[in-house]
Amino acid sequence: MPMVLVTGGIKRIGDQSMSKRDFYEVLGVSRDASERDIKKAYKRLAMKFHPDRNQGDDTAAEKFKEVKVAYEILTDAQKRSAYDQYGHAAFEQGGMGGGGFGGGGADFGDIFGDVFGDIFGGGRRGGQQRAQRGSDLRYNMELTLEEAVRGCDKEIEVPTLVSCDPCEGTGAKKGTSSTTTCSTCHGQGQVQMRQGFFAVQQACPTCHGKGKIIKDPCNSCHGEGRVHKTKTLNVKIPSGVDTGDRIRLSGEGEAGEHGAPAGDLYVQVHVKEHNIFERDGNNLYCEVPVSFTMAALGGEVEVPTLDGRVSLKVPLETQTGRMFRMRGKGVKGVRTHSAGDLIVKLIVETPVKLTKRQKELLQEFQESFDGKDAKKHNPKSEGFLSGVKNFFDDLTK
Repeated sequence: MPMVLVTGGIKRIGDQSMSKRDFYEVLGVSRDASERDIKKAYKRLAMKFHPDRNQGDDTAAEKFKEVKVAYEILTDAQKRSAYDQYGHAAFEQGGMGGGGFGGGGADFGDIFGDVFGDIFGGGRRGGQQRAQRGSDLRYNMELTLEEAVRGCDKEIEVPTLVSCDPCEGTGAKKGTSSTTTCSTCHGQGQVQMRQGFFAVQQACPTCHGKGKIIKDPCNSCHGEGRVHKTKTLNVKIPSGVDTGDRIRLSGEGEAGEHGAPAGDLYVQVHVKEHNIFERDGNNLYCEVPVSFTMAALGGEVEVPTLDGRVSLKVPLETQTGRMFRMRGKGVKGVRTHSAGDLIVKLIVETPVKLTKRQKELLQEFQESFDGKDAKKHNPKSEGFLSGVKNFFDDLTK
């Protein structure tokens, strides 16, 4: 069972109850479809939703199970006849000896076996279940832009399941025989129940499909072979990581059952917003305000970078919104050898809280533009006004 560890707690993703959709609708075939048409539809959908092709996608896994069950029922003449007469009720609690689609401890693979052999080369499942590998864990880590760009070491605490030390993960008390063969299923891990023409194979209720039972369980883990513990880990964050990147720590996930290998820990990176820079890939963007006079007359302005301040020459008559590229002042990504660029956008700042004299000077300055030379000094304004006039002239024609 996969587990997701997020900042602030753990969330398990378990099996969900399958919706009772019409089996013909699930496969996308008509009710009078031939077995060949059903098989063709099944192969197409099974290829699409198979877990091997959709790793980590629980929705696809549920759809795969649903498609698989529909195929099993509709390709069996007796089961299809029962389904056509009674619908899902033919297979619910009591209709198949207590198994049903949503009840019991077995999943759809346990009930019907693996019918995927003709597509992926697999065989039908049977016999006792193997000890399962431990679940993978995910830890959501927030980083500042500086930490992500330069790299850092982070210490994290991960609540998880670890192998029990006293029994060394076997689940049996030290010095005793670890397991004995289950007397109910005789080591098969499954039992078969019959009712009418239905034969349902389910996980053994005594050993839960393992084929073995622990007669003298460990006092520390109570036979589970695993105990809850919060681990402290040091994670090395490589330089250049970005939101969405994952760092895999092999074997640091949840311990497996009864000595099976542990899962992995995935550290999911999220870079917090920065109050100056905005990152896009390996490039950085920032806005730098300049005064009205500097924009008009030119000059130099200090620009922040991740390595300190640098000077940017502002050309004469610079307009607001003009972009300047500072090469190599961006981010050196995890998978690249060269750094990106810093894109600087200049914003001309309008002066505020003017004194009476300052207002008079600006008024005189504005009046100096009036007359036949106005277009020369304000080409964008004049061009815009001309475009607006032409627009309304066209509307009145």
